[in-house]
Amino acid sequence: MTSAPPAARPPSGSRGHRRRKVVAALVLVAALVGGTFALALDGQRDRERERSERTATEAGSGAGERDEALLRLARREKGDPMAVGDVDAPVVMIEYSDFQCPYCGRFARETKPALLREHVEEGVLRIEWRNFPLFGEESERAALAAWAAGQQGKFWEFHDLAYAEPRKRNSGAFSEKAVVAMAKKAGVGDLERFRKDLGGAEGRAALERDRQEGSGLGVSSTPAFLVNGQPILGAQPGSAFTEAVETAEADARRNSEAAGPGAEESSK
Repeated sequence: MTSAPPAARPPSGSRGHRRRKVVAALVLVAALVGGTFALALDGQRDRERERSERTATEAGSGAGERDEALLRLARREKGDPMAVGDVDAPVVMIEYSDFQCPYCGRFARETKPALLREHVEEGVLRIEWRNFPLFGEESERAALAAWAAGQQGKFWEFHDLAYAEPRKRNSGAFSEKAVVAMAKKAGVGDLERFRKDLGGAEGRAALERDRQEGSGLGVSSTPAFLVNGQPILGAQPGSAFTEAVETAEADARRNSEAAGPGAEESSK
């Protein structure tokens, strides 16, 4: 990394004043960034200890309310074309991703297949996709194209093709002509409807809903995940996701048993 040449040393009297200004600026930035995913950077190592120390009395605390709010982000909509897994699965993983993000592609190719095989197919995990384009026009077009493919039941086929191989960012891989060809290869039957959905207001509104949800949580890079409200940042090893899913499943089962047999029905 190229470094800038050293600046002349300021007088000692101004040095302390400048240091105080820098510290104040850093505190302000930390406060502004303080969403769920920003907090995860500091809190991930303590999560297991905090969970083991949590008591029934703490269920009504601010932390408990925040956890409940994060759990409610799982939409659990029947027939959601951008979700896979049982609508009533005990664990929901929300994924915020960009089709031009190389780490999102790595997760899709190397980690997600095992999650599908070992947890989704077993009825334990549901994965809900959120479009979170970060890299400009082609990222947005890819997101809208995936949504449009989903309107014909082909979201995951389009997803798999889009991530099938690494692609150079903003190189035309997601031009309008390219996404139409990708949709055709994914099995989208009505390409005229696909083109209409690609440029329609409904798709744009769905994209903005996803983007606002992620931004409100403090998502600033992809991929980012919530596993029953617990954040995971980046394309972590598969073992990190397996551990998160298994822990979330155990917590969900324990909470369900503590709430009693009628709790699930009354909460719907």
